[in-house]
Amino acid sequence: MKMDQARSTISKIFNGEPHSYTRFNLTQNMEGDNSQVEMKLSSDMDEEVGGNGTAEHLNHNSRSKPYAAPRNGRTPRNLCFMAVATLLIFIIGYLIGYLVHRKKDLTPICTDSFIPLADTVVQERGDAPVMNWDSVKKLYAEKLKTANFDASFSNFASASHRAGSPGDDNLGNKVLKKFKEYGLSTWTDEHFVKVQDLSGTNKVTFNGEKVNLSGFLSYSGTGTVTGAVLYANYGRESDFNALRDKSIPMSGRVMLVRAGLISFAEKVANAAKVNASAVLIYADPTDFPLGSSTELFGHVHLGSGDPYTPGFPSFNHTQFPPIESSGLPKILAQTITSELATKILRQLGGQEMPRVWEGMNKLGGETDLVTVEVYNVLTERKITNVFGVIKGFVDADRYVVIGAQRDAWGPGFATSTVGTSILLEMARSISEMKNNEFKPRRSIVFASWSGGEYGSVGATEWLEGYMSSLNMKAFSYVDLSGVVTGQSGFKVSASPLMHTLIQSVVKEVNAPVRGETSLLDEYARNGFETLLEPMKMDSAAYPFIAFSGIPSVSFRFTSEHVSYPYFGTKLDTQEKLKSTTANQIAQFAKVAARFAGHITLRLVHDHLLQLDLQKYTKIIRSNVFKINSKVAEVQRMRPQVLPKALTMQWLMSASGSYSRASANLATDIQNSDLGDVEMCRMINDRIMAVERNLLSPYVSPRENPFRHILMGSGPQTLRALTDHLEAIKSDSPEADAELFRNQFALATWTIQGCSNSITGDIWALDNEV
Repeated sequence: MKMDQARSTISKIFNGEPHSYTRFNLTQNMEGDNSQVEMKLSSDMDEEVGGNGTAEHLNHNSRSKPYAAPRNGRTPRNLCFMAVATLLIFIIGYLIGYLVHRKKDLTPICTDSFIPLADTVVQERGDAPVMNWDSVKKLYAEKLKTANFDASFSNFASASHRAGSPGDDNLGNKVLKKFKEYGLSTWTDEHFVKVQDLSGTNKVTFNGEKVNLSGFLSYSGTGTVTGAVLYANYGRESDFNALRDKSIPMSGRVMLVRAGLISFAEKVANAAKVNASAVLIYADPTDFPLGSSTELFGHVHLGSGDPYTPGFPSFNHTQFPPIESSGLPKILAQTITSELATKILRQLGGQEMPRVWEGMNKLGGETDLVTVEVYNVLTERKITNVFGVIKGFVDADRYVVIGAQRDAWGPGFATSTVGTSILLEMARSISEMKNNEFKPRRSIVFASWSGGEYGSVGATEWLEGYMSSLNMKAFSYVDLSGVVTGQSGFKVSASPLMHTLIQSVVKEVNAPVRGETSLLDEYARNGFETLLEPMKMDSAAYPFIAFSGIPSVSFRFTSEHVSYPYFGTKLDTQEKLKSTTANQIAQFAKVAARFAGHITLRLVHDHLLQLDLQKYTKIIRSNVFKINSKVAEVQRMRPQVLPKALTMQWLMSASGSYSRASANLATDIQNSDLGDVEMCRMINDRIMAVERNLLSPYVSPRENPFRHILMGSGPQTLRALTDHLEAIKSDSPEADAELFRNQFALATWTIQGCSNSITGDIWALDNEV
């Protein structure tokens, strides 16, 4: 009996008698617009309902009995087929399991590299970077060679390469050839821009002596003006306020100002505000030891890019009606030599200079007449930007941009040659790193700009041409123009989002002279903040952040107390730069390349972008506190102008929203599955949204291109709100309480909108302003 039972059991296992069944019931009407599929899986025990072992009650769509598959006989042939089928199923299952496991290995996994910077980086696999950060730094340092910089200096030095000239085109072709040689994907970007150049000679006549000048300021007003000279120190707003305090009439005067501290364009704009007729700018020997006859060159457009296509690119096919930038001056502007300026100053009458100016000369009287003649001519010129890209292995459509100015008024060794050489050496070194298994997650775009001397024209026109996509794709810009000008100081200008990253880099990059000392220890003995300075409008990094909302950084080795005096002259030669760097240009260039390289490589290596959102929390709070104090002061002193109905509640609430949103993002990062590549991308996109959402959406980029409410310029900025309150308080003619309230409201919602963009999903937003 036991043998019979065993035989019966084995028979059931191999018999093919079903342990479950599948039943499909397909019903379709004549039009074919409705179908029903019913599938039922059941065990043998569930089927034992009727005496014949079938579950008739389950078929509710038919009275007929369900179809039962007949039993197959246990023949040797069937047993063989079953064995082969079992083996095939096992092999297929094994292969599927192997492929699934292999796919997991190949999937890039996000690690813990986010603010604050991690000291160690988890080893990565597959298409993600396979090197830890220490290995990346070491490999990059091995690729940079001091001797390569000297060779590049010789190759890219040029006596004449003004924007759009044959010399500029020749250097552009050399850059393009090098990019191709290094294996980069390359392209060029052409723009047809309007620039103002000197036609013949401009002239200044004083006390009957007429002097011809070869230096000039592009975009000046043209014509002839005669007026009384008035000395205005550096031409800052504070300097003109000092003249106003002395009750000196300024309308129609020819302002004589010294170069330095602020740009030529800002000096001319400040003079225009007081209704001056012209501005003469000279290099004072105490600031710039250039020699008495050295000519100065520059531009006076209070902005960047082609001022005759404001807000849109100067492509050849662009057809727009003629328009001028609001930053173009209407008054004449001209540079003069220090020799001529000294002659004029010695003969001036009028009142004594303010004591704070530390001058012994008179300011100038109504009879100290001077005639200024400016004959600049507006011409169209083709400029070419040159690009090379190293594509990323994970997020190839996200990129950091590294750029350097290529053109110059004269030799421009510090202005353009050094920066171009650093750009190419970085491109070569990082490209060669790929041969040593370095795989950047994101792309690196190397850019050689033209038109820099006319106001970052090439860089700005590129931004204007691709504005709709660049601030969604480019997450940072690193500027290399003018990075080596001295040896005793080191300064950095950057978006606050990049401060934490920069602080880590200055700790790990050694100083040029004493290699065992970090940049931080060498140049920031009183703390990291002493390295930071405001970003200037004439820097190519400025339009990236203030116009396009892309976090950017510029930096420079400089003399501690004296600015590099040869910018904007034809004395900017290799010999002059050697004298200010103790003949160590290549050593400083190499360290500059390491500093820029560490910022760049960290941004393309780490899984999460090293941009610290909470840096803006303190800045926004500080500005809101100043505005709050000013509002309370004005409401107390002039309640009829600014009534109590104007409340700070909503601006303070928006500030709090940003603080919470940035903190919540950090929490989201801690609670998210960073092994998900798409999750990393979503978080990075939220980080990238901050800078561009601090651009006021209520300001036309054509009227005011620098729309950033914290880093930009114009009435939309938080700084301008504070200044406007001060004007209301003092009852200045330009004060407008209604305009202030409007700008106040728009700034409030700009901050709130930025907060909303950090939060991410629309359903994650709260109902608070």
